[in-house]
Amino acid sequence: MKALVYDGVETLTYRDMPDPEPQAGEHLIRVEAVGICGSDMHAYLGHDDRRPAPLILGHEVAGVIETGPLAGKRVTVNPLVTCGTCPACSSQRENLCPSRQIISMRPREGAFAQYISMPKANLVDVPDGIPLTRAALAEPLAVSWHAARLALDALHPGMERKALVIGGGAIGLAASLALKAMGVPDVTLVEPNDARRAFLADACDETVVTRTDAAFPLVIDAVGYAATRAMASAQALPGGVIAHVGLGEDLGGLDVRRMTLQEITFIGTYTYTAQDFRDTAQAIFDGRLGPLDWVQTRPLHDGPAAFNDLRAGQVATPKIVLTPWQ
Repeated sequence: MKALVYDGVETLTYRDMPDPEPQAGEHLIRVEAVGICGSDMHAYLGHDDRRPAPLILGHEVAGVIETGPLAGKRVTVNPLVTCGTCPACSSQRENLCPSRQIISMRPREGAFAQYISMPKANLVDVPDGIPLTRAALAEPLAVSWHAARLALDALHPGMERKALVIGGGAIGLAASLALKAMGVPDVTLVEPNDARRAFLADACDETVVTRTDAAFPLVIDAVGYAATRAMASAQALPGGVIAHVGLGEDLGGLDVRRMTLQEITFIGTYTYTAQDFRDTAQAIFDGRLGPLDWVQTRPLHDGPAAFNDLRAGQVATPKIVLTPWQ
């Protein structure tokens, strides 16, 4: 099969790779759409020790089951593979499974390829009327759905349903969409990139600003740098909630003294539960997350150029989806 392989820092090679061999209980899937995630960019820049080269990246994927009794079924893929039996899995917090694996990290190759192999439990059927390029958004949208759900669960019932989302990439935009689907009518996005800010305002009808001095009951940091954490801890109202989902850099930024004295709840959020993923997919199919027409598609062989454009800040759309068969 053809695949886009991470061969070293800022080096991607489109080349032949062995076809995956499904294990017991797994299905071979012909990949039709796979999104570029911020974590793929971190690996590309050499900032993720969990993703050493050479490795096939990519985990936001939808496709068609290729063989067996389910051949022909259109599916979106939960890329998080868990044991199913540990206390975390038994309590439906599969994302905290100590033996969890995710495609695009060792030992599982990712989906910037023509084929992947996944367990049946990780597949969600996609209705015929839903484009697979849209179904591939289930994974990044589920990340934001999970963060929004946890943040709202932690928010004091007496506080106003109003939110600030820091970062206007796919995760930030998806967080805004998830919050609105969950009954938060007033969401402001902070995005410094001029082209992306204009796209979010014009094409996505989002309230988007360069910065704001206002305070909010709920803040989601979809970037995860010291500067964005400083913004989050400064602009959360007393008694409010910060949900931290971005993985930009490890240290710095939080004003722990203010957060302690003002009883600001801080929640780290990672991926999603299996139920979050299914709920997000259903919200996509039902149209509750909007038309999701903010995706740019490119062929998989154009992947190196796509990463270069993202690196240079030249992509206005929040998401690039690669298609392996063009």
